[in-house]
Amino acid sequence: MSFTWWRYPTRRFNVDGINFSVVSRAKGDGLHSTLLMLGVEQASNRTPVFGSDAVRNHLLNATLPDGRTVEVEFGYIGIWTTGIVARLDGRTIYESHKGQVPAYPEKYREAATENGSLSASMKMAQGTTGAPMNGGVLAKENRLPFAVDMVTGLLFYLIAKMTDLQTAAMVGVVVGFGLVLFQRITKIDVTGGLALFGIAMLCISAALALWLNDDEWIKLRGTITGLIAASIFLIDGLRGGPYIGKGLARYMPYSDLNPGRFAIAMGSIGVIMAALNYAAAKLLTTDSWLFYTTFVDSFIVIALVFFALRFARGQNAKSADG
Repeated sequence: MSFTWWRYPTRRFNVDGINFSVVSRAKGDGLHSTLLMLGVEQASNRTPVFGSDAVRNHLLNATLPDGRTVEVEFGYIGIWTTGIVARLDGRTIYESHKGQVPAYPEKYREAATENGSLSASMKMAQGTTGAPMNGGVLAKENRLPFAVDMVTGLLFYLIAKMTDLQTAAMVGVVVGFGLVLFQRITKIDVTGGLALFGIAMLCISAALALWLNDDEWIKLRGTITGLIAASIFLIDGLRGGPYIGKGLARYMPYSDLNPGRFAIAMGSIGVIMAALNYAAAKLLTTDSWLFYTTFVDSFIVIALVFFALRFARGQNAKSADG
């Protein structure tokens, strides 16, 4: 059973009063689509994530009560959405995107067809700049710091649920300093490449936790620290990313990241996330905000990081291509 990580908008049309819909989702084993007539499944299809079959469109057929055939061509419209073209006995009767026929994005075809796995595709995407290749989050040297980040986030969530936000904030600070001390004594890397930056942010966080001794202000602590961190990222980025940009880049599986551009992009993301946290703190209940800040905002950051990586690789990619 493969996990569904994204559902695309359902495409609906009708033929002589009969309702059709195409449901699609991206899963761990590829892109899935299903054609339904009056809510009953008529056909389904799947293309894998990689390989020669990954770039083809899905063809989904259904037969009307009078014997005529409805054929639906389903596929990508760009990289972020999907679309359909419906035909009745070969004649086009509906287009989800007027004048556009679904097609796998040309710029990604080579990476999809020439590699049989995610790791192979990542290596191809990394390019060849002659620089040492970073291993990414799952690299051996980064697994422990990444796991520690996840565990401390869950710890904050659980303590806040069992006690209150003030207690969770103070426990988070104590655990953070404990990790830094543990790393200094054992020389085992548990904080990643941004240890000094983390210490500075812990100090700021501790001061705010003591000063803002109120649930509503504690909820805004993420906005305040987010803006402070974003400012540091942006300043580092304008200087070429010698510290923050370079330290964060070690978690990314690319060898051609421009640390200055990456720091600027991540600083911009920090500003966006700070604004979203402010909105969540003001509009949501404490429990809903806690769920958002522990789980939901991580997925938003992941989506935005894709754009940050594209921006950070843009200059080097162009120079590499000549």
